[in-house]
Amino acid sequence: MRRPYAKYLRAASAMAAGLALGMFATILALNTGYGFSRLRAGPWTAWPAVGDGSADPYARAAVARSGEAPLGRDQGLVFVATEDSSGAPLDGACEYRVVDRTPAARFWTLSVATLGGALIDNPTGRYGFSSAEVLRREGGGFQIEIARNARAGNWLSPGGARRFSLVLRLYDTPLDVDASADPNAFPTIVKLTCA
Repeated sequence: MRRPYAKYLRAASAMAAGLALGMFATILALNTGYGFSRLRAGPWTAWPAVGDGSADPYARAAVARSGEAPLGRDQGLVFVATEDSSGAPLDGACEYRVVDRTPAARFWTLSVATLGGALIDNPTGRYGFSSAEVLRREGGGFQIEIARNARAGNWLSPGGARRFSLVLRLYDTPLDVDASADPNAFPTIVKLTCA
């Protein structure tokens, strides 16, 4: 004997499974960046479409959720690194050296932030360096040390954060966002030691 409600039960089960899968995919997309149009260069990742009208729905949702005001494509690009140049996650218990290549830009800043993009509280109150204030070696190169303990020269602290990210903002850059970015034009992140 056939159950009269079996087809309705199968339809309801299929809808519930589809809803659960859709919610899972949306949460995953919101927690892994700003949508699908990303630009990678070594450990650095940017989402060029976030600040203009061509952003996909996931990018718009991620921006709305964070409450930030992203740079427009004509203003600049924001690149984020959550791993070093060897591919290992950035760890607050380790020391790093960020070495001196940056793509062409009128002005740039490099800061230490949480994985969510917020500045990390630290005892010095210094959250980053800019192209105008970083101390340079002869020839114009620079290096920035990332470590919990103070260093001479360009030094940033990850505070007490276990995991952190580096945020490189390029203002008024001619970087072609429709082409593959050259990783050799970006700063190298080298792990030195770990506690």
